[in-house]
Amino acid sequence: MKQVLHIISSPRTESSVSKKLGSAVVEKIKNRYPEIILKKRDLTNPLFPHLEEKQITAFFTPAEHRTPEQLEFIKLSDTVISELQEADFIVIETPLYNFSITSTLKSWLDHIARAGVTFRYDENGPEGLVKNKKVYLAFSSGGIYSEGEKQGYDFVIPYLEKTLGFMGMNDISVVRAEGLSVPVIQETALQKGIESIVVE
Repeated sequence: MKQVLHIISSPRTESSVSKKLGSAVVEKIKNRYPEIILKKRDLTNPLFPHLEEKQITAFFTPAEHRTPEQLEFIKLSDTVISELQEADFIVIETPLYNFSITSTLKSWLDHIARAGVTFRYDENGPEGLVKNKKVYLAFSSGGIYSEGEKQGYDFVIPYLEKTLGFMGMNDISVVRAEGLSVPVIQETALQKGIESIVVE
């Protein structure tokens, strides 16, 4: 039975196109694998917290020396890393906000990117430890950023590909609903994104 981790990062509710696109990815995974275990992690409800010094200190304290208080500080990080490690498919909804990702998605990444847990360094350099995952990035944007003069303004997809890849998640597919603020294009943007989803 396949396990799916569905990450929601848009603060919008019913009007969110990235949510509609991400849900369409999940549905296509269900169609391909009728029996799945679905775990949703909504980073907006409740609001996913930013890292504080207490968590960072606990991360870099050897496990055998962590106090009960420090174990409590990193409980959320341990939980979301477990969700990540258990999943076969990871669907990340990511609208483009000011050319980058939402702050809640950045906070989630900060909690999962942990030396010795999701990546490590050895004599050959860094090695990602979260392997054998299929990642779908459900991207939405008002403009067109996959090509043309605005392509260089997209810091969402390159950043996520590099960050997730650093942790070992290199099998990444991007589905796009873009041009949502462009006349004529906006009418079919979501449907084109849904039609581009391929699940193997």
